[in-house]
Amino acid sequence: MMEWMRSGQFILRAMQRRSLLLAFAGALLAACGSVPPAPAPRSERAHPAHGREAAMFALSLLDTGYRFGGKNPEAGLDCSGMVSYIFDRAAGLRVTGSAADIARQGRPVAKHELAPGDLVFFNTQRRPFSHVGLYIGDDRFVHAPSTASGGVRVDRLSSGYFASRFEGGRSYFD
Repeated sequence: MMEWMRSGQFILRAMQRRSLLLAFAGALLAACGSVPPAPAPRSERAHPAHGREAAMFALSLLDTGYRFGGKNPEAGLDCSGMVSYIFDRAAGLRVTGSAADIARQGRPVAKHELAPGDLVFFNTQRRPFSHVGLYIGDDRFVHAPSTASGGVRVDRLSSGYFASRFEGGRSYFD
């Protein structure tokens, strides 16, 4: 009985994530027919298809539970496990290790040049590159911060906590 309930809860969360993803995709498509946006205040770096796919895939993981050392959504994810899972599933790219290990594998990107799919790193444990998230655009990133946070969520780079702890961005797709 408990297994059935757990699988039902997993299916319900998956349906909620899909609904959120569809709403996000609809908003993006609706924006296509609106007034052209003002020029971006950052350099125009190409948005590789793999980066966009990684960003969309990351959104499908919202509300997935947190688990230290977690590497899949069924068991729970930590920050580096989430990034590894997304890159493997959305882009067929293998990145492994801690947040600091992953940071060493990418090409540095200035904050104003971040594109969807780039990774963003923070000093959250009094050591550089101790936390990682996936940039989705518009100053936002998806990450798995802790059990207390409720799991995978979206935050802003400019929020006080993350703005003061930002270490840098890395690109893996271009």
